[in-house]
Amino acid sequence: MTATLRIRGGRVFDPANGVDGEVRDIGVRDGRIVALDPREPVTQEIDASGCLVMAGGIDLHSHIGGGKVNLARLLLPEDHRRGLERAPLPDNALELPSCGTCTPGTLATGYRYAAMGYTAAFEPAMVAGNARHAHLEMGDVPIVDHGAYVMLGNDEVFLRLLHDGAPPEAIRDYVGWVVDATKAMGVKVVNPGGISAFKFNQRKLDVDEAHVHWQVTPRRIVQALARAIHELGLAHPLHIHASNLGVAGNIDSTLATIDALDGLRGHLTHVQFHAYGTEGPRKFSSAALRLAEAVNAHPNVSIDVGQILFGQTVTASGDTMRQHANADLGSPRKWIGADIECDAGCGVVPFRYREQSYVNALQWAIGLELFLLVDDPWRVVLTTDHPNGAPFTSYPHLMRLLMDKPFRDAQLARLHPDVAAHAALKEIKRELTLSEIAILTRAAPARLLGLADRGHLGVGAAADIAVYRERDDAEATFSQAAWLFKDGVEVVRDGRVVATPVGGTHFATPGFDPFIERKIDEATEPHMRGQHRYRPIGHDELCACCNGGRLLPAACTPPGG
Repeated sequence: MTATLRIRGGRVFDPANGVDGEVRDIGVRDGRIVALDPREPVTQEIDASGCLVMAGGIDLHSHIGGGKVNLARLLLPEDHRRGLERAPLPDNALELPSCGTCTPGTLATGYRYAAMGYTAAFEPAMVAGNARHAHLEMGDVPIVDHGAYVMLGNDEVFLRLLHDGAPPEAIRDYVGWVVDATKAMGVKVVNPGGISAFKFNQRKLDVDEAHVHWQVTPRRIVQALARAIHELGLAHPLHIHASNLGVAGNIDSTLATIDALDGLRGHLTHVQFHAYGTEGPRKFSSAALRLAEAVNAHPNVSIDVGQILFGQTVTASGDTMRQHANADLGSPRKWIGADIECDAGCGVVPFRYREQSYVNALQWAIGLELFLLVDDPWRVVLTTDHPNGAPFTSYPHLMRLLMDKPFRDAQLARLHPDVAAHAALKEIKRELTLSEIAILTRAAPARLLGLADRGHLGVGAAADIAVYRERDDAEATFSQAAWLFKDGVEVVRDGRVVATPVGGTHFATPGFDPFIERKIDEATEPHMRGQHRYRPIGHDELCACCNGGRLLPAACTPPGG
């Protein structure tokens, strides 16, 4: 008999299908959502009366795998000890030992996402040279699906092609080759040209400033990559970590980056760190309104916020230029800078966000202002840029801040007095609804990633379903799923992991002219002769029949099959 499931009587929030709190049943058969006859016998029935029912959460931007994440874990062994002290190993044989709060180990990452009702998380900055390792590490994260965006825009091949005036089709084919070789979902650009420029002793690079060696500007880099992604037909737009992260006055660079897209789609990431003005006696102010107005006026642009929340974390970024500049602010006072020759780099700086710091308090307010000032929730994604703004485990607290103005005002009153008194946030009355939360955490990221069968509860969708007991506030509600189903399998009950299936690997399959490999040979001779030929990752390295994972959307043919 085919296993069937009925989730009965819950309040369903499924914005992709226009369902806003209606009480209805959800049927599941063979890992997919189906329309069940009310009289049809089922294998399992869940009474969801008084509960909220949503699709499984999707984190579009979370640093969960790759070289810099491991460097962050190595840099803060005390974080892992603290994790053990604060959260003793559960009495659950399914949850294998794993710890950490700022950068949890791979197993803890999967357990904690699942406990909150999330079923997918995506690494936003995979270096091409480390892609194989990043995929293997993400494959060790249980339950949740995963994928990654490959970093381009600072590697030598791309910059050489751009410098030499290569035609757009050559840039397109190179981008397509890299995406295919690394099994990426899309393309990320970090401080366009800035990581490379730092290696030539350039300490700043604005949008229309030329790279000291390659003589290309960040504007040209953004334009070339956005055009290539458009022509390749990738679902996810160019994922942009803009110039001058964290610098007072960087709102001008951010707006110039939007202009550089020339109407093509672009996703600006962790925009809280890119929305700073120079007003006031401290020459550091919120530019959230200017950025929100620009996003509202440009339907080609989507954002995630990268909200900061107070407490200890660690910042891990490919932006060596900015991390080097911020190294003296590290808390505790240690940091790591790494150069990935001819490819990229990274910097890891521990940081503690403090309520009584004027800058940190204003950053907190700016992030919330951005969430609340952008009109279209389908172009905003809830993130903390884990772990840079805060660990992903703080999402339920962030949801309450967005949904509960009295709570938000009480938190604002605790901050540095100049921010508490003058922040525009105190005048914003908007409170996000449950449907808007479902958009920001489910439906919008699924749409932006091209995941047609995820992020919603329509017939035919993957049965990734989160059920929450509605409590007095959003933080209590969303901290723990009452039930979570992954592809129809019950994986969490009352916040406790009850099954640990293997997550799937999402990736794109763009077409490109294989002749581009000859161009890569020419661009890398003699110092990287033939190295690119070792980069392509085969389906057999990721799939269930060969290496324990599930390929999404494709499947592979087993050896000899």
